[in-house]
Amino acid sequence: MAAYVIFMREKTRNPAELDIYREKVVASREGHAIKALARYSKVESLEGAPVEGVVILEFPTFAEAKAWYESPAYTAARQHRHLGADYRAMIVEGV
Repeated sequence: MAAYVIFMREKTRNPAELDIYREKVVASREGHAIKALARYSKVESLEGAPVEGVVILEFPTFAEAKAWYESPAYTAARQHRHLGADYRAMIVEGV
């Protein structure tokens, strides 16, 4: 069953760190079956606090999504995302 990693950027604090993150995240995808469904396109918050942007990534399974998120390559990239902005991130299993 497909699973989705969802990132919601709430507030940018350091754009330079996000630039480093963007460079490193590309390499983290190698060897993982990831399909980008949304990437910082138009967003309208209907409930709750507004966000700056949303990314939705599709994976074949929940386990594969978690394996990518915990991989050494993504862990190295993730630290720059944390330094660059406030995010919410989650993995959700599809139906």
